[in-house]
Amino acid sequence: MAIEVRPATVFDDVATMVGPRRPDANVCWCLSYRIPSKENQALTGAARGERVRELLGEDLPPGVLAYDGDEVVGWAAIHPRADTTFARNRKIPQVDDLPVWSLWCIRVRPGHRGTGISHSLVEGAVEFARGHGAPAVEGYPVDNDGRKVDLTMAYVGTRRLFERAGFVHAADTGSVLNGFPRVLMRHDLR
Repeated sequence: MAIEVRPATVFDDVATMVGPRRPDANVCWCLSYRIPSKENQALTGAARGERVRELLGEDLPPGVLAYDGDEVVGWAAIHPRADTTFARNRKIPQVDDLPVWSLWCIRVRPGHRGTGISHSLVEGAVEFARGHGAPAVEGYPVDNDGRKVDLTMAYVGTRRLFERAGFVHAADTGSVLNGFPRVLMRHDLR
């Protein structure tokens, strides 16, 4: 299987990966960390998808998509940290003043999990950031020590996934997800 990771520019493919089955449902759409909290809470139903459509139209897409041939099989949200809620997050520390990028969501479609697509997504997201001048990329995965992470919380990734992609532990955080501490992992691109 040859997985290709591309900038997320096709709305229908993003909707396949992070959108709801019903257009009027109030699901994340991977907006929780990408837009200000007040805006995120105010958006409901179809307006959430329309906000994603707007983000896809910006010069810098809100993430990357993984494809197996023409079929979309994965999503990773990545963007400059300054443009996310991580810029003001009290539980996820800011290590220094470097204009880092944040990689906060990794999703693989059912039926394609366990085939290495998450690794391709992380690598592709790092290359996307590098291509746009990012000096470093941060991720905030759980440090689960090999234990099972609930599928609904697995979107943040695991420390091991990030380590395999060349990230190193940069800081502990005050955030806990699914009973596991989250750590700040960083990949220096300079």
